[in-house]
Amino acid sequence: MVEIDVNSKLSVQAGVLEQMDNMGHEQVVFCRDRKTGLRAIIAVHNTVLGPSLGGCRMWNYQSEAEALKDVLRLSRGMTYKSAVAGLDLGGGKAVIIGDPKKDKTDDLMRAFGSFVDSLGGKYITAEDVGMQTRDMSIIKETTRYVTGIAEELGGGGNPSPVTGFGVYKGIKASAKFKWGNDNLKNRSVVVQGIGNVGETVVKHLTDEGATVYINDISPQRMKQVSEEYGAAIVSNDELYSMNVDIYAPCALGATLNDETIPQLNCSVVAGAANNQLADENKHGKMLMERGIVYAPDFVINAGGIINVYDELIGYNRERAMEKTENIYNSVLRVLEISREKKIPAGQAAIELAERRIKEAELKN
Repeated sequence: MVEIDVNSKLSVQAGVLEQMDNMGHEQVVFCRDRKTGLRAIIAVHNTVLGPSLGGCRMWNYQSEAEALKDVLRLSRGMTYKSAVAGLDLGGGKAVIIGDPKKDKTDDLMRAFGSFVDSLGGKYITAEDVGMQTRDMSIIKETTRYVTGIAEELGGGGNPSPVTGFGVYKGIKASAKFKWGNDNLKNRSVVVQGIGNVGETVVKHLTDEGATVYINDISPQRMKQVSEEYGAAIVSNDELYSMNVDIYAPCALGATLNDETIPQLNCSVVAGAANNQLADENKHGKMLMERGIVYAPDFVINAGGIINVYDELIGYNRERAMEKTENIYNSVLRVLEISREKKIPAGQAAIELAERRIKEAELKN
């Protein structure tokens, strides 16, 4: 039987409530199951447009505070992502504290599913970093509020190919905005992070004839992807200062910060990673001041949420891909608003999302 660890919740309660006020969250749930060792946090940011849907990330966080910060930022991003994408969904996210390679068990997944189920559909979970399609199928044993399940069970399977395709379309839109032409042939792109999504981006770029460079924390992974697609491997030391057309961050967030932005020698930043800006206001302005086009992460990486949303209405891969193609138009729209209003692209995207949410609130 799963249970709330009250002592864990109380130890950070004051900080949680303050952060919830600052970021506009509706609910944060701390989950603890002693039998399986589960330690998780579920954050529901906004449910005005519909139930909150967002992936569950399993990561070996160094502290509860680090995990909380991540889940709060990610869940808010999901609200904006779904709103800009035109989906009838709110924003939510979950994080499981632990090493997915060592700590993940089927029983732990079932325990997490029980917590999700206890929210009665206010939060619907899905796959994220450290999780796999198989995990979603196990979670489904204890809750129906899960998407991204295996195709043989009626789901859409791994959403990474759709996410990667959407990022590729967003890169093309960013190129169109910057250069007046979205042809990526002979454009140079460095892709940081070549997991399932990053590799899909590499494939599409390579197929179009772009010159692709790759970087990842795994030497084995870099070797594999380099050999398959002919992409050149880039070291950490030269990653940010490379003279390329496009930098595509597709790993974890906060790679755009005080240290890296001055090093950038690119014209466009467009990638799949969530929360790419360490400080969304400060670093969004820094990119704009440097004349670097930035495709907001929660706009360009919406393919995954579009894909799992389609499961809720009866999954159809072709329909999901068609909706994902519209990311091209969404990115262009945000960049045009940014230029017209002379505000950072991230701010323009947030304003667009909040406008849709406010319109829904007025109707209700």
